[in-house]
Amino acid sequence: MKNYTITVNGNVYNVVVEEGTTAGAPVVSAPVAPKAAPAAAPKAAPAPVAAAPAGGTGSIKVEAGAAGKVFKIEANVGQAVKKGDAVVIIEAMKMEIPVVAPEDGTVASIDVAVGDAVEAGAVLATLN
Repeated sequence: MKNYTITVNGNVYNVVVEEGTTAGAPVVSAPVAPKAAPAAAPKAAPAPVAAAPAGGTGSIKVEAGAAGKVFKIEANVGQAVKKGDAVVIIEAMKMEIPVVAPEDGTVASIDVAVGDAVEAGAVLATLN
């Protein structure tokens, strides 16, 4: 189970989400007193990468900007990419979101597969 604090229209809710089940209703606690001036929404912790690929990893990380599901992998290991080129495409809320190379480089590793669920900030690929 994961605990989240969510702010909706100034009301703060503590939410507990249970993964891997389809039965039962979500558990939501009573609203918490609103904060004076809410700052930026809290970010989810990056998902751990299960195993390093055989080709090694690069020094430049390509990270997911949003949580979602890996829809398509646009680049291959060894391929040269320029800043702004799509490396991976994530599907979130029925939208396809390209995850682009932060700078010019060569793809050193692809750390996800099509269909993988990823959290915001998760390392999807690395560049050299």
